Amino acid sequence: MATTPTLSLGSSIPVPSIKELLAQPLAAVPLRYLRDVDGDFPTAAGDSSVQVPLLDMAKLVEPQYQEIELRKLHDACKNWGIFQLIGHGVPDESQKVMHKKSQEFFELSPEDKKRYAQKPGSLEGYGQAFVISEDQKLEWCDMIFLKAIPTHTRKLEFWPKEQPHNFREALHVYSHDMRKTAVSIIGFITMALGLDSKDFHEAFEGGNYDVRMNCYPPCPEPERVIGISSHADISGITLLTDCGDIPGLQVLKDGRWVFVEPIAHGIVVNIGIIMEVVSNGVYKAPYHRAAVNRHKDRFSIVTFCYPTKKFDIKPAKELINSGSLPLYKSFTNDEYFQSFYERTKLSDDGVPFIDTLKL
Repeated sequence: MATTPTLSLGSSIPVPSIKELLAQPLAAVPLRYLRDVDGDFPTAAGDSSVQVPLLDMAKLVEPQYQEIELRKLHDACKNWGIFQLIGHGVPDESQKVMHKKSQEFFELSPEDKKRYAQKPGSLEGYGQAFVISEDQKLEWCDMIFLKAIPTHTRKLEFWPKEQPHNFREALHVYSHDMRKTAVSIIGFITMALGLDSKDFHEAFEGGNYDVRMNCYPPCPEPERVIGISSHADISGITLLTDCGDIPGLQVLKDGRWVFVEPIAHGIVVNIGIIMEVVSNGVYKAPYHRAAVNRHKDRFSIVTFCYPTKKFDIKPAKELINSGSLPLYKSFTNDEYFQSFYERTKLSDDGVPFIDTLKL
């Protein structure tokens, strides 16, 4: 979940970091983190009987494979809304260095991390997102959230400087590598939809890229907490890399939660609500969440990819002109984000954000 430069998002109430809670022996999880057991809670073991689709971008760019691979991409976006991507062109070294710097950040002392803590009126920095009340259930996750692209949107007071060493340089390289991949995969996604990809290429080339680094510390009762609650992303697409081989990301598929098993150097791509609207509902923004582990830390880096502010959020005209009725309203970029952030200030009314966008 990410911000746009022009909106005032209110405050996220400061809460203890999980790392700090665990600094003292913790025999039981504090009540505020415990969730009611509903028979469908995260566990630390994946289900290998169902696999998230795997796409190879190296084949998508090859003319002899492209038609077949575009069909695979279309099926993945339509039936899953999420897929694993290899052959994406992001250098292994770029991922390796950024993963290392992310982990090093969370291993800093509490005092050093608090130098980059969120400030009132901003979600950027170190803390938790969208904590709006003192009795709200909390997630078992520490995070740092940073605007990365365009570079003029960066608030460097939240970017670690001295420690970890070269953190800023690593994130600069990583975010530009991820943008390049996002622009490419958006082009193929729109091709799979039968749309002219030129406008989308330009919209995401000049778009906003926000990065969230997550740390999920070990939990003595992993079956009774949630790392990140079930949600669909408001982005165009979201790119996730796991900083290790510990499964944690789960996606809701046909009413059951499926683990997305980490692939070395792979990128998990999921459709965001913006692309669900653009596709007029052909592609779905999947609900996903994060489980935690009893024994080990899990780290991940999430890049939220948004089109330029000039891009209106509405069903693509080619899909409507072909005879389909529009299923979603049309919004300017600002209207779309304002609608989302206004809802975060309210108590949960049980209505998914995507449903508020429908005609």
